[in-house]
Amino acid sequence: MHRKLLAGLGAAVVLLGMVGCSTSGIEGPKPTGSQQQGSQPDVSGVPDVVAEVNGVELTKDEFVELYEGQYQQMQQQSQTTGEEVDQDALRKQTAEAMVDTELLIQESDSRDITASQKELDAALEKLATANQMKTADEALAALKEQGLDEKAVYSQLKTQVRLDKLIAQETGDIEPTDEELQKLYDQAVAQQKQSGQGTELPSFEDAKPQLVEQAKSQKQSQAYEALVKKLREGADVKVNL
Repeated sequence: MHRKLLAGLGAAVVLLGMVGCSTSGIEGPKPTGSQQQGSQPDVSGVPDVVAEVNGVELTKDEFVELYEGQYQQMQQQSQTTGEEVDQDALRKQTAEAMVDTELLIQESDSRDITASQKELDAALEKLATANQMKTADEALAALKEQGLDEKAVYSQLKTQVRLDKLIAQETGDIEPTDEELQKLYDQAVAQQKQSGQGTELPSFEDAKPQLVEQAKSQKQSQAYEALVKKLREGADVKVNL
């Protein structure tokens, strides 16, 4: 499904399932004695039906595609940290992420949330920009080289736009106040002093655009986590890993 490219979209962390905009950040799985060695994703033993969510089956093919993308990202991180990827933990994390995404899709269905062609085109433009491409056509061409035709791209974009709108319904107005932005800035200053890094931070006014995005991202993450928790409480979920 090439969700790595789709990560350029607003709340695409939902499709990734890993909530990359978490306020505390998400650390990679810690290595344990059961970690898989080598540099290849291990999907041996993964059942044909990885999970069932309110009667909807999540298949091995879907899992493998998402897992391989997540594994590649973790491998890149491991080259920096020197720690091997714990594939047991990553497989479980990926399966749970698929469950969360399916719950959100079902909730979007229940609320009759739709995506217009105009919204899909805007999402494609945003995707292209996020991946340093000049046009939407360039993004489509790149995805086609990866085996994803235009119909499949728009199908994914439709899901993503609907999920973005779902999260937006949960967050409501997330425009941060100056007080919230100042608090984030003060935290960044304190962290820099604690780390002992000599790089001077930009002024509050210069950093304001980034602080706004950070504050909005945190609120989206909190809304996502709260909604998923609520949906899981009333759901019939079975994970077969």
